[in-house]
Amino acid sequence: MSYREGRFWQPDVTVATVVADGGRLLLVEEMVAGARVLNQPAGHLEPDETLLEAALRETREETGWDVRLTAFVGAYQWKSPTADDGSGGRHYLRFAFAAEPLRHDPERPLDEGILRAVWLTPAELQARRDEHRSPLVWRAAADFLAGQRHPLELARALA
Repeated sequence: MSYREGRFWQPDVTVATVVADGGRLLLVEEMVAGARVLNQPAGHLEPDETLLEAALRETREETGWDVRLTAFVGAYQWKSPTADDGSGGRHYLRFAFAAEPLRHDPERPLDEGILRAVWLTPAELQARRDEHRSPLVWRAAADFLAGQRHPLELARALA
């Protein structure tokens, strides 16, 4: 039954943070379906949190870094060819934010599946394109590197 026939459908709403410092970008190496992949600090929006809160939380949980959000980079829609479990593709709606690092807690345990946080130059990230979790990784980084910045108010939550 298609959604047009009354079936409910919704994309996975995710956030990602492009954290830059000294010409390098903060990425995470994680295990997904048995493969080591690169991603920005990213994850799903949880109930009762704003997009901005989700971006801060995911960055802290996946890297141990507290950051300050500085801009909204963009919204991206993508359908994966297959789900992480090998089934049919999932639809993602990702909201990407720019951020600057504030402080790091090296003792903070990282989320399950996260192997480590790593700082890469844009050239290093691009050279490892085959390891990107999805095309969203480079698209958000490329837009950030091209200077794409929008006010955080574009991702405002209403009470």
